[in-house]
Amino acid sequence: MTRFLALGDSYTIGEAVAPGDRWPALLAQRLHLDEPEIVAKTGWTTDELSAAIDAARPQGPFDLVSLLIGVNDQYRGRGAESYRPGFVSLLDRAVAFAGDASRRVVVVSIPDWGVTPFAADRDRAHVAAQIDAYNRVNREEADRAGAHYADVTAVSREAASQPDLTAADGLHPSADQYRRWVEIILPEARLALAAH
Repeated sequence: MTRFLALGDSYTIGEAVAPGDRWPALLAQRLHLDEPEIVAKTGWTTDELSAAIDAARPQGPFDLVSLLIGVNDQYRGRGAESYRPGFVSLLDRAVAFAGDASRRVVVVSIPDWGVTPFAADRDRAHVAAQIDAYNRVNREEADRAGAHYADVTAVSREAASQPDLTAADGLHPSADQYRRWVEIILPEARLALAAH
């Protein structure tokens, strides 16, 4: 039994898509893993995810752990450096869930919601700059910890010219976009699973 724990927010729980179209479910299918255990909810910040982990109490060790968190910290106006401590704490917890093996953890970059119809009245360049700053933080910390990193942000930005990459709610990725993410995450997940 190969166990996969996915930690995150709306992007991990797959807001606005069917459960089978969530990227953790699609990834598990591609890797022939058991159904992923998901601790994620739309709107969660780093601190809210941490509290939810306390409540859910996932029982490790897991063979693969993913972490994608931070967009709601950014949306609520928190600076990238204020995001760092909460992210580091969650990454430490992810590593612990992976049996203290950081190479079994995959950090996924934050997509850019600024390109979506939802953000039509926002300063899209400002959102993009903030997302980039957040992703610099999570990449630096993933590298420091020795975790894998999958950058899906560029694909998310293609939604600006490809409406089919956005779900019907005008904000979240569509199933098509999540399938594109899986192609990026898959090689890192395979390396993570090989790190036994």
